[in-house]
This record gives sequence, C-alpha cells and structure tokens, in this order.
Amino acid sequence: MKKIKLDIVGLSYSQTQSGAYALVLGEVSGRRRLPIIIGSFEAQAIAIEIEKMTPSRPLTHDLFKSLGEAYNIKIQEIIIYNLVDGIFYSKLICTDGKKVVEIDARTSDAIAVAVRFDCPIYTFEFILSTAGIVIEGNDFVYLENINETKDDKPSGTTSTSSFTSLSVDELKTKLQEALAEESYEKAAKIRDELNRRKAS
Repeated sequence: MKKIKLDIVGLSYSQTQSGAYALVLGEVSGRRRLPIIIGSFEAQAIAIEIEKMTPSRPLTHDLFKSLGEAYNIKIQEIIIYNLVDGIFYSKLICTDGKKVVEIDARTSDAIAVAVRFDCPIYTFEFILSTAGIVIEGNDFVYLENINETKDDKPSGTTSTSSFTSLSVDELKTKLQEALAEESYEKAAKIRDELNRRKAS
C-alpha cells in the first residue's frame, strides 16, 4: 500500500470542543488536510518542540528521545495506519541499525516523537479519502468539522482573554515565567497570543 507523506500545517485551540486542540496534517504536494483532535498535554508537547521552547525539565517525549539516543535507537518514520470509529491508529517504525521494530502509539504521542526525531509522518490513501478535507488556497483555515476525528479525550483549558490586555514585553516576561514554572499550557497560550500579534 502506497504511503502518503504529511506535514504539520496547523495547531490551534478547537472552536468546537472545549479544552481540545486541533492538529491539522497536510498532504505534501497536495491540498488535502487531515484534522485530528488531541488533548492539551500532547498539543503542548508538539508546540513546545515546533516553537523550539526549552522547558526547565524534560517532558515525557524528550525523555523518550534521550532514552532512544542513549541506546542508538532511531525513529525512521511515523505511520498513521488506520481509522476506526473516528479514532486514528499510529505506529513508530524504530531501528537500532540491525532490526526494525514497529511500536503502537497514540497519534498525538507519535507526532510529538516525530518532531523531536525529525522523522517523516505518513498515512495511507484510504485514511485521507475517509477523513481528509480539501482546502482551497494555501492558508490554514480552521475546520469546523474537525471534531469528527480524534486521538484521545481532551482535558480542560482556560481562556486566553487574560493575555490580550498585556503588552508584548509583558507577554514575553510571562512566557519565561510560565516556562520556569513548567506551566506549559499557559506558555502555549501566551505563545499563541504573541504569534497572533505578529500576524496582525
């Protein structure tokens, strides 16, 4: 079965599910998007690595990477290989240079590992045909029906409105404080507000 390569094209707060995040994967050299609803911890783990934030202590996915590197284990690729009742199934393809092993994982965890190992993410045509959405244009658009497919149950979150009244310098200070306190959900919200201001 032919594999289709995906890139991360969007990660934002879900507008249809309170406390959830929308992770959107895009078909490389194509216009189809694969929306996945994930929990806040996994969203933070992905965002922290994408944004190159440095937490004061390693997150679980950082620990996984350090352990893998200590034993010369590399992640060759991530494959989203099935979709059953709205739930995505993924696996890590690992190697120590001698043998290749497939490890089952939640899609959000698999992608959090993929961004740390800088390895490709793949899926199959039947998954894109079933859950993919065609986007016209190149801009990331929030998908209203993104709640149809998910990876796990989201946890609670709080509003970002408390940050809108702060200046950019104040936000940067708050961001450093949040990272020092290991409050990664708060840090992600502050980062979103900073990015929103850069874009406007």
